[in-house]
Amino acid sequence: MANNDQVDKAGRQLEDYCQHCGNLIAKPPYNFAGDAYCSESCFLKTRDTCARQNDMFNLLAETLVGALDLREHETGLHSKRVACHTLVLARRFSVDPNTLQQIYWGALLHDIGKIGISDAILLKSDSLTESEWTEMRTHPEKGYHLISQIPGMTDAADIILCHEERYDGSGYPKGLSGSQIPLGARLFMVIDTLDAITSDRPYRKANSFDVAKAEILHMAGSQFDPKVVDTFDAEEEVLREMVMLKCHWPLSFSNKHNK
Repeated sequence: MANNDQVDKAGRQLEDYCQHCGNLIAKPPYNFAGDAYCSESCFLKTRDTCARQNDMFNLLAETLVGALDLREHETGLHSKRVACHTLVLARRFSVDPNTLQQIYWGALLHDIGKIGISDAILLKSDSLTESEWTEMRTHPEKGYHLISQIPGMTDAADIILCHEERYDGSGYPKGLSGSQIPLGARLFMVIDTLDAITSDRPYRKANSFDVAKAEILHMAGSQFDPKVVDTFDAEEEVLREMVMLKCHWPLSFSNKHNK
């Protein structure tokens, strides 16, 4: 596939077409492993185990996330992104397709319980009061009760329930620690922090991958499972490039230039 830096023998600029949807790409394209995509959404859809487009459960999960994104006015593909990035780590622990699918669904639907949080709290731009935080902290259990009713998604529901736990036991809703927390949730915690730090927020601009990496390494053994942090470190090259795609940073800023 051509890229936007290539020209034909007559010196004319060659056009790029999206690897996923086939549409002509407006500059600059998303480039990953030599392939070009018209958007981050198309790129994420090509990640092999990320999506089974014809699978009923996957379509249900995608629809639920779409409903939550509409309610939260979310357009940044956060849920889809963290699900795909979590699989980068998960493949280091399992090759079982069902296990990977459950982890994907759990990460994708991690915040689905926020559907049960009132608009006054969910969409509030100011800091939450203590009572409002109490309600907000019910979203893992709300999400669990919603998704656990779907046959075939029980492991995903467990990840949803535990995604706000911490490795040292200081999280919620149950204060679980260590291996009491499902592996998928322990993987997700690291990726969620990575995405949060490297994304724009109303009160700050996105930070770099290196800032996120330093924070994640610092929190190994407290917030995060040290083995998962080691896996994050081992997959730095892939995750760094995926974060750069999200941020529209030029690919010349690869990890070999940022160390």
